[in-house]
Amino acid sequence: MKSLHKILAISVLATAAGSAMAADQTVVTDEGVSTFSFFKPAAVRAEVGTTGYGGAISWSANPYVGVTLGYNGGDISWSDDISVNGTKYDLDMDNNLTYLNAEIRPWANWFYMAAGVGYIDNDYGLESRTGADGVITVDGNRYQTVGASTGRVTGDLSYKNNIAPYVGIGFSPAITDRWGVFGEIGAFYNGNPSVNLSSTGNFEALDPNAPDFDTALGNEEREIANDNEYEWLPVAKLGVSFRF
Repeated sequence: MKSLHKILAISVLATAAGSAMAADQTVVTDEGVSTFSFFKPAAVRAEVGTTGYGGAISWSANPYVGVTLGYNGGDISWSDDISVNGTKYDLDMDNNLTYLNAEIRPWANWFYMAAGVGYIDNDYGLESRTGADGVITVDGNRYQTVGASTGRVTGDLSYKNNIAPYVGIGFSPAITDRWGVFGEIGAFYNGNPSVNLSSTGNFEALDPNAPDFDTALGNEEREIANDNEYEWLPVAKLGVSFRF
């Protein structure tokens, strides 16, 4: 499934590139008649950010419009934990993102606006452990392990095989006639994730009227899965580009 989406994205880029090349123009220069190709403003870039590290290829039909196809992946984390209802989870990211964006430069300069689509297949490992006092907070309630064992909640949060729309803005000033830098911020709307949580150890409630531990864990699982905060995948990245 992953390969199919990547092949489709590459096919779209190839078709667009073929259309642009077919639209070559014949111009008259001081040396005589020559052909101008829209495909000349091509570039490659390396990038790193909140969605991992990777690279992209770009071409510009004219100074105002371009297309970029890229991939970000890897085990990279800019934030080592998240908190849900007082429960602090260690976060382990595994990113897998392919994207295809149109880039609009309204003033034909270093500023651009991006809109496109991404194929998202990201996994996030979650883990929370009892503290030195043997207490863990789940769904806003405190629980203590029974016995000497360390209690633990583990699980995963994933966005599997999602096709997500994207909007963003960026800048890409040139350093030389070939080298440049760029930065971009934006967000994918990928909907709510799937979440699975499980526990090890025996727990008893410390707070009055707290539900049993398994009920609280199920509530926490639904809380994460339905929280509007996790519908959006924020993007912030920097990189270098080479134009040829």
